[in-house]
Amino acid sequence: MTPTTSKPQNNSAISNKVMLNAYPDSIGNKLSDLVDMLKRPEFKNVFSLFYLLPTFFNSDLDRGFSIIDYNLNDELVSEEDLDALNELNILLKFDIVLNHLSVASPQFKDLIKYGDKSKFRDFFIDWNQFWEGHGTMNEEGVVVPNKELLDRLFMRKPGLPVLKILFPDGSERPYWNTFYQKVSYQRINPSDLDALSNLSLEDTRQICELVNLAIDAGTDLQQLDLKSFSHFKEEVLQVVHENRSYLGQMDVNAKSPLVWQFYEEVLAKVSNYGCKILRLDAFAYLHKEIGASNFFNKPGTWEYLAKINTIAKKHDLLLLPEIHAEYGLHLHDEVANEGYCIYDFFLPGLTIHALEKGTGKALIAWGKEVISKGYKTVNMLGCHDGIPVLDLKGKEHEGVYRRGLLDDKEIEEIMELILDRGGRVKNIYDADGNKISYYQVNATYFSALGENEQKLLLARAIQLFMPGIPQVWYLDLFAGTNDYEAANRAGSGGHKEINRTALNVASIEAGLKKQVVLQQLEMIRLRNTSNAFSGDVTFRETSEERIDILWTNESDFAHLEANLKTHLFTIRYSENGEEKSFNFT
Repeated sequence: MTPTTSKPQNNSAISNKVMLNAYPDSIGNKLSDLVDMLKRPEFKNVFSLFYLLPTFFNSDLDRGFSIIDYNLNDELVSEEDLDALNELNILLKFDIVLNHLSVASPQFKDLIKYGDKSKFRDFFIDWNQFWEGHGTMNEEGVVVPNKELLDRLFMRKPGLPVLKILFPDGSERPYWNTFYQKVSYQRINPSDLDALSNLSLEDTRQICELVNLAIDAGTDLQQLDLKSFSHFKEEVLQVVHENRSYLGQMDVNAKSPLVWQFYEEVLAKVSNYGCKILRLDAFAYLHKEIGASNFFNKPGTWEYLAKINTIAKKHDLLLLPEIHAEYGLHLHDEVANEGYCIYDFFLPGLTIHALEKGTGKALIAWGKEVISKGYKTVNMLGCHDGIPVLDLKGKEHEGVYRRGLLDDKEIEEIMELILDRGGRVKNIYDADGNKISYYQVNATYFSALGENEQKLLLARAIQLFMPGIPQVWYLDLFAGTNDYEAANRAGSGGHKEINRTALNVASIEAGLKKQVVLQQLEMIRLRNTSNAFSGDVTFRETSEERIDILWTNESDFAHLEANLKTHLFTIRYSENGEEKSFNFT
C-alpha cells in the first residue's frame, strides 16, 4: 500500500469533533435523562456534537421520519434541555425530511377537510393529475403510467406509490406516497347508518355485524357480502370510508411556493434550537418528472439543493444531503463536487470486511479516496438505520460498468455473515413487487461483529482515525446486542427496531463499569480533543493485514497501528508535549 497524505478537509470548529447519535428517549425516558448522562464525569469532553433524531419534533411513525410539525415534542424535549446542551458546548444536528410530511400534518389535514378548496391543494402531489395523459386509469381509479415510464421509476416498496384519500365531495384521490402508508377502518355502530332509509334497528345491527367482522378480519371491503342487504352496499361502504383513518408519509410538491415557504420557516426554527448541521432526509426523491426515475432527477435535484442551500446559509447551517446509492453510480462524487458534506455510508461495511477477512486493502483504498478527493464527510459504524450494503456495489451506467468498493461476492459474504449472526434484511423492489437488490442489513454493530469486544474496539479506532466527522450510535457505545423481541413486536416493517433498544439509567451505570465502554470513551475523548486531528492524515505503507494511520499537526500527533487478523492495536499520541499510548491487546 502506498502512502497518502491530506490536508484537513476544512478548518471549521466542528471538523475534528465527535458526534453522538441518539433519539431523545434512547437513554431513560426523555432528553433530560440523556443530558444527565452527558454531564457525568465519564463523558467530559467526549462529544461536541449531537445528532438528535426527529422524534425531537412532533411525528407519528417511522420513529420520527413522518413529521407532523417541527415544534418541540414536549413529551420528550424541553427548552431547558436545549439550554443544558448549550452549556455543555454541544452543537446539534437535526433532520429536515424534504420529500414528505405526515398525513397528520396541518397541511394534509387541511387538504382532507376542505378538498379542492384547501389552501394546501397543491402542497402535495395528486398522482392522477401528475400522470394525466401518460397512462391508463385502472379499475381502482388510479392512473397506471405507460410501461416505459413505469419501468423507469425507482420504488421503495411494492406496487404503485399512492395513498387514496377521501375528499369532502365523496371522491377518492390518489396522492403520491413513496414511503410508508396504512389505512385503518373503524368499526361502525347502528347510529352511523341513520341516514339509510327503511332500516330497522335490528337491520342496522345485522349490517354492522357483517361490516365489523370484515374489518376485524382485514377483508377487502370491495368483496364485502351484505347478504340480504346487498342493495345498501354502496351507501354502507361510503359510511365505512368516511370513518377510516390514515397513517402515511405524503410526498410534497416542490413546485408549490407554499412548500418553499414552509422550508424557510423550518430552517429558521431549527437554527433557533441550536442546529449547526442539517441532514436532508430523502432529498433525492423530492424532484418529480415524467419520464425520469424520480430518484435524483437531474438537473432538478441540483436546482432544489441549491435553493435549500441558499436558505441554509442565512442561518449558518451546514447541509448534509442523505443519499443511498451504489458506489458505481458515483452520486456521492457528484454531491461532494457541488461542495456539500456527504455521509460515508461505505465505512460500516468496509470495516466489517476488513475485520472479518483480515485485509485492509478495500478500506484503505476508500480512505485514500476520501482524502485525495477532499471529501467532507460524516462517518459512522452503526446508526438508527441499517448497515448499508447497496452502497458498496458496482453499477452499470450509460453502458459502462463501474466497479464497486467490494465485488458482489464479497458483499454477499458480509451480508450473509451478519444475517447468520441474527441480522434482518431490507430490500428494494420494482413496480411489480419484484426484489431488485438488497438495501441494508439491520443489526447492532456489535452483534454484526459476532459480539466480539476486541473487534468492536478496533472498529471504533478505525472510525475515529478515518477522515471525517465521526458519528457514534449510542447503542454501539454500550456494546448493545440485537433486540429480536423489539423487531418481532414491530411486525413486518420492524427490522430497524433490532438496533434501537432504549437504555435505562441502570443500564448506563452497568455499562460504565465495562472496559469495552470505558475504552471507547477514552478513544473518543482523544479524537474530540486532540489538536492532531486538525492536521494532516497519512495512510502509511504497510502489509495488507495491517493498518497504519498517522495524524500530525505541528508537534502533536495521533498514531493507530492495528493487526486485522489478531485485532490487536495500539494508539500512540502526544499530550502537552508528552507521548502517551493505549494498548488494546
